[in-house]
Amino acid sequence: MHTVAIVVPLVWLAWLVVTDWVPMFPLNDLTGANVRGRALAGAINYPFPLLVAAGVAHGRPWSLAAATGICVLILAGHLYHWWLPYLWRASAAQRELYQREYARTLKILPAEGHGVVPDVQHMVVGALSLIMLVTTLNA
Repeated sequence: MHTVAIVVPLVWLAWLVVTDWVPMFPLNDLTGANVRGRALAGAINYPFPLLVAAGVAHGRPWSLAAATGICVLILAGHLYHWWLPYLWRASAAQRELYQREYARTLKILPAEGHGVVPDVQHMVVGALSLIMLVTTLNA
């Protein structure tokens, strides 16, 4: 399980990098994407799974606690940005970002009555985030 807990964050990171930079419409929609914005989002997001993998690999109680804390923050951020707006009410800023960046991407959830709908790309991110937390806890 220790090895899996190191590999899952790296898979999470690889998924983000591929979906951020490789055009795969309708899975992602990079046609109108701002390269500078994607680079900034990458600079913010990409170090976190590396820290999780390093914390698990280090294997000390403090590093495992830090890795778990990062996993919790990642999952909380995902829930806040995708599932809360979908299940409850999306802010105007969330709806505007969604329309600009994700309105044309592949979705399997019902869209009617929702200002923001998690697309398949971000459903995979959410699943990997949850798996990352569970495997880190088990490490």
